[in-house]
Amino acid sequence: MISNQILQNTIDGLKGITRIDLCIIDTEGKVLAATFQDTDNYVTAALAFVESPADSQVFLGCQFFKVFDEHQLEYVLLANGDSDDVYMIGKIASFQLQNLLVAYKERFDKDNFVKNLLLDNLLLVDIYNRAKKLHIDTEARRVVFIVETNREKDGNELEKVRGLLGSKSRDFITAVDEKNIIVVKEVLENESYEDLNKTADVILNLFHVNEEQEIHIAYGTIVNEIKEVSRSYKEARMALDVGKIFFEERNVIAYSTLGIGRLIYQLPIPLCKMFIKEIFDGKSPDEFDEETLTTINKFFENSLNVSETSRQLYIHRNTLVYRLDKLQKSTGLDLRVFEDAITFKIALMVVKYMKYMESLDY
Repeated sequence: MISNQILQNTIDGLKGITRIDLCIIDTEGKVLAATFQDTDNYVTAALAFVESPADSQVFLGCQFFKVFDEHQLEYVLLANGDSDDVYMIGKIASFQLQNLLVAYKERFDKDNFVKNLLLDNLLLVDIYNRAKKLHIDTEARRVVFIVETNREKDGNELEKVRGLLGSKSRDFITAVDEKNIIVVKEVLENESYEDLNKTADVILNLFHVNEEQEIHIAYGTIVNEIKEVSRSYKEARMALDVGKIFFEERNVIAYSTLGIGRLIYQLPIPLCKMFIKEIFDGKSPDEFDEETLTTINKFFENSLNVSETSRQLYIHRNTLVYRLDKLQKSTGLDLRVFEDAITFKIALMVVKYMKYMESLDY
């Protein structure tokens, strides 16, 4: 349950204080962590100690201790040194390991609960009963963040995020698949969505040490009860997908900023194809040449303002009007008319959505 790295860090710290060498061996004879060499020499003795009824014993000049998780034997601890206090230090180290087991077991129980909560695997009555047993506030304001990387995560990445937000023990950091880290964050009464964006930026900067790693962060809306946490998670998942389609330039995306992209994402592909066929008579609006597409996008960016668009494109106003007239003849849509502009904009987004969905099929 406890990682070997945590065990190693623990006994390294204890040795630094006490100057006593320590070694941890599991019940199958595998050395998990040690502060000295030649630990293999003690494995046979450790396995014999496992079978013995004693809780502590001296073998080969070492003090051996059993470390239990409740009544289940988990580790054999060796304490080795010249000090007369070896026994006492070994008992202190054993006590520390037992406390670690309790703490990590509690985290594991909470982690399981949060995973099942996110995935809607719990009945409503179970949510409140288990939350009460685990001392989790059921009425706190919370929001779910998803941190997606372009490679499989490891335990260190989870620990990094825990370290970043760890001062707030009421936040939960977990994972439900290979590439995503889930943060269920408690939101204070005075915190707004602007503060959530700042939190996302802090997490983003934590990963940007590695330039090869592509990171996307999405978050849902703030919920007021624990039973609604799964809704915030689903919103964050949708924001992650919609963000990749319509907001590729953003590393952080909030569900509340998805706009019309959220509606398009929920359309069935056959309906999208029917819409494009009816509007463009079988043609696709992304088949225009680069110049035309640049003109269209810039025209939309400037809220259909002809003068500002021509200025930013460094072309004469009449040239822009000519391009828009030409587009009207080929599509039947005049982008200077608001309704036609809306239709064309939606069509571009629908095509983008269809292409994205097609890429997932390959």
